[in-house]
Amino acid sequence: MAHLPAPLQARLERTARSYFEAPGFNVDFTAPPGAASLIAADSLTWRVMKNPVTLVVGGIAAVILELAEPRVRTGVWEHTSFRRDPVTRMRRTGYAAMVTVYAPADAARSMIAGVARAHARIAGETPSGVAYRASDEPLLNWVHATAGFGFFEAYNRFVKPLSRSDMDQLFAEGAAGAVLYGARGAPRSANQMDALFAEMAPQLERSDIIFEFLDIVRKAPLLPSPQAQRLMIRAGVEITPPWARELLGLERHGLRPGEATLLRMLGAAADRLVIDSAAPAQACLRMGLSADHLYR
Repeated sequence: MAHLPAPLQARLERTARSYFEAPGFNVDFTAPPGAASLIAADSLTWRVMKNPVTLVVGGIAAVILELAEPRVRTGVWEHTSFRRDPVTRMRRTGYAAMVTVYAPADAARSMIAGVARAHARIAGETPSGVAYRASDEPLLNWVHATAGFGFFEAYNRFVKPLSRSDMDQLFAEGAAGAVLYGARGAPRSANQMDALFAEMAPQLERSDIIFEFLDIVRKAPLLPSPQAQRLMIRAGVEITPPWARELLGLERHGLRPGEATLLRMLGAAADRLVIDSAAPAQACLRMGLSADHLYR
């Protein structure tokens, strides 16, 4: 565990705050003292989700897989602000993940209920004429599952290796939150994730929107370093399953030679850098733990 020299630490704290600031959300992760989260403080999820490399890389992979599903893609592209304001949209999504994992359970339930109400208002048809509602359980299952897969695989590849039993534990720990989102059939084990991939693969399709998404994210002022941002985008492509990369035409959009090693160095360093203003450290204080508890 470590803090950077004061000027660099201050910059890191500012970056973390700006990345997770989300209009409309105002959750105090430090109070009330002792209030449990939906996922326990001694969980593997609390350790995995504290890592900013995990969040950025895993989030990119998750969106790629979500946009491969035609109904999800249409709902995101036609009913959200992603195209006109991608930074705010991604910050809101990242903040929602932090609330789900680290906030007091009552605050998380309140936020998730608001998300569910928003989903209930979204409906339409895909360009091929397939009707959908954002609250359809199979779509919620896919979105929740791909988010979990993205985060867990990013940590596994670029921070610390995770065993199959670790993956089972992570999926199981997210079950309570999944149910609240309406994703009652979301995977609760690595085998169930594999089964969902097999079930969904025939329904996924290549789309220019996926390439538009990657281009938007490359240009968005998301991270202080454009080079690091592009690296993490390529890593997000890299960790999508090989069959999905081939299906989506992304074979040449992954990491370049030597970049995986560089990213593992960044991921390992990020796993030990305490960010005092971020949700994981603040949640530890709420639970009577030291701010650096997850970074030891």
